[in-house]
Amino acid sequence: MKFKTMLLALFLVSTVSFAQKVKYSKEEIKKMEQYLFNEGFNSPSPKKTSTVTLKDGTTVKGFCGKIDTKKGQIFEVTLKDSITKKTTVLLADNISEMYVFPNGAEKFMKVAKYMGNIRNYQTKKLKNTTTNDRIHFVNQTVSLKNKKDDKEFLMQIINPEFDDIISVYHDPRAKETTGFSVMGSPQLGGGVIKSYYIKKGDKVMWLHKDDFEDNYDFLFGDNAEFMKKFPKSSVEWDYFSFLVYQYTEMSNG
Repeated sequence: MKFKTMLLALFLVSTVSFAQKVKYSKEEIKKMEQYLFNEGFNSPSPKKTSTVTLKDGTTVKGFCGKIDTKKGQIFEVTLKDSITKKTTVLLADNISEMYVFPNGAEKFMKVAKYMGNIRNYQTKKLKNTTTNDRIHFVNQTVSLKNKKDDKEFLMQIINPEFDDIISVYHDPRAKETTGFSVMGSPQLGGGVIKSYYIKKGDKVMWLHKDDFEDNYDFLFGDNAEFMKKFPKSSVEWDYFSFLVYQYTEMSNG
């Protein structure tokens, strides 16, 4: 009986130790809450030259007047030649990758949204919302929300500076966590994007915040040092962009 009691005690101690959380300082948490992904844009600028590369290697340039979508995903791109004014319609299925510039009206709306949430001031960079840089789209085979048949879509990479191992794509239909405001004042809290499409190795999937814990080992579990420093019991979905960045840095040595 005493032996069984001792075994039970050892089991409970080991379980508590295994489940013990890492405590981070306020400065560390503030750093982890920084949003490091690029802003996701859905509308192109018709005044700047876009570049589209087809699967056969052909490059087409022109003003991107329109991007047609179904369920948020691109299925057709319209370019107008700056000299001849000739319009070319390209099916997304035939496009390997493309670079477009964000629409000014959409940037204006995103700035207004940024200014309307106090949380953004400490976690996001306004320059990402007002960027004049090109947006990179790549052709990717994915199942929408992990429910539909696999199909090719043009998806915007939002971590181009650290996509060596995990590529993160903008989800045009993603929702955000809610906050609250008083009498029209800037919103407090909320504003955290709930879903992305991600690729690691050969696997591409839709990742929702509710499934983050279940997929944590798949995303980061092959780096023991990272898992020790950032165990899933100690982190939150709000830290996702930081975690992808940190994991990439630590994996690359």
